[in-house]
Amino acid sequence: MAKICPELMLQQSSSSSSPYVTSIRETFTIWMKSLVFHGNGCTVFNSKGDIVFRVDNYQESCRDEVCLMDLKGQVLFSIKREKLRVLGRWNGYGCGGIKGRPLFQVRRNGIFSREDVICNVGCNENEGNSCYKIQQLDRNSSFKVTNTAGQVVAEVKQKKSSKGIGYGDDVLSLEVEPNIDHSLIVALVTICGLIHGKL
Repeated sequence: MAKICPELMLQQSSSSSSPYVTSIRETFTIWMKSLVFHGNGCTVFNSKGDIVFRVDNYQESCRDEVCLMDLKGQVLFSIKREKLRVLGRWNGYGCGGIKGRPLFQVRRNGIFSREDVICNVGCNENEGNSCYKIQQLDRNSSFKVTNTAGQVVAEVKQKKSSKGIGYGDDVLSLEVEPNIDHSLIVALVTICGLIHGKL
């Protein structure tokens, strides 16, 4: 598997060699449960029903560090919350583990902010610029991820049956636009789950 690096992960190019970037819109189902007994986490299925990503957290009382893995258990991202931050900031590291500079940072906005943007995703730590924004759509688990141009690159909603009946608060549908790294988007969804105490 190719190592995920910032240039590859954040470049919106169809020529990317990442196995997690496709030229078509992809739909995933996220079950906010771990497949591991007595574990916290989530499991991500593709449109064929195959497991493609999973997050397992074996420390029931600690949500400061989790790993996003593929089906075989290979770590794609290590996500660690920075301590001593009132609003919260999460660093995303590559498959090499939690060392060096993070590939991305998610900064939570003010708790009492009236803005619908709940998080800013920084891709360049020095400049402090946001490459993505995570915007809340309702009081449930629905939100969208937009790029710097304001275009929606991914959207998460409660999964519903063909008759419009919801499967429950812990079953979500994720749509990712073409040429966007699926693993990065799932990492952002994971952080949102940590923020809302669902992992």
